[in-house]
Amino acid sequence: MLTPDKFKVIGYTEEEANSICRPTISYWQDAWRRLRKNPVAMASLIILGLLVIMVIIGPNLRGYDYIAMNIPDKNQGASAKYWFGTDNMGRDLFSRIWVGARASLAIALVATMLKLVVGTLYGAAMAHFGGWVDDLLMRIIEVINSLPSLLVTILIMMVLGNNLFAMLVALSITAWCNTARQVRGMIKQLKESEYVYAAEVLGASPMRIILKHYVPNMISILILDASVAIPQFIFTEAGLSFLGIGLKTPAISLGVLISLGQQTMDFYPSQLFYPCVVLCVIVMAFNLLGDGLRNALDPRLRQ
Repeated sequence: MLTPDKFKVIGYTEEEANSICRPTISYWQDAWRRLRKNPVAMASLIILGLLVIMVIIGPNLRGYDYIAMNIPDKNQGASAKYWFGTDNMGRDLFSRIWVGARASLAIALVATMLKLVVGTLYGAAMAHFGGWVDDLLMRIIEVINSLPSLLVTILIMMVLGNNLFAMLVALSITAWCNTARQVRGMIKQLKESEYVYAAEVLGASPMRIILKHYVPNMISILILDASVAIPQFIFTEAGLSFLGIGLKTPAISLGVLISLGQQTMDFYPSQLFYPCVVLCVIVMAFNLLGDGLRNALDPRLRQ
């Protein structure tokens, strides 16, 4: 009969052999470890960090007022004095681009926050209460999704005007529906958990159960949703402003600058080129970072 005293550990003491050498790491630590191993995602994260710094300090970096006109210097190309040149009013294009990027990012972030908050609470209410409440709220989502989003956006902008508030309403009015569907599906699974049942037995309110039990278990899904929604909102805002449906001058965004640059692109293509490059870099960086987050947060890929 084999007994432990017949075996001898070579090269280690008995305590070292019986100890667990690999440290225990949490889900988020493992996700960050795998994200760091993705060079494309890390490069995108660094680029986004630099872009955030530029939208904060960029408008004041050159010392030019992005609103003040300087007619003698109009339509100049890139130079040591004007890094990105000037527009048809002599305004510094470098400062104006970073002001526009700041507005576009702010719109996208606020719209994404509204999308997540409304979608999460709406989807959680559907899944938690179930029954006729679930059926009624789901029918509302189906009605909203049946409406053409571009038509709804145009109508909202016509009624509320071409301003920042109208843009946020137009972008957020239908975007939350997909988030609500995802949250509903997740909570349908979480609802059967023992800790949720224990909270209900102890008399916890539905809002407390949603915020304390459902949302923490869906945070990875919400982060992925946000990483996809932000570049979509930026691109949508730019497209609407370019078509004349969104923001208009004197408001400044990347879409407005691209629309203004399109009017002079035949003679001064740089006025269109630089806003387009900044827009493409922002959208591409968010998309690549979103792909990296999707791989890092997927529990099926944990090693």
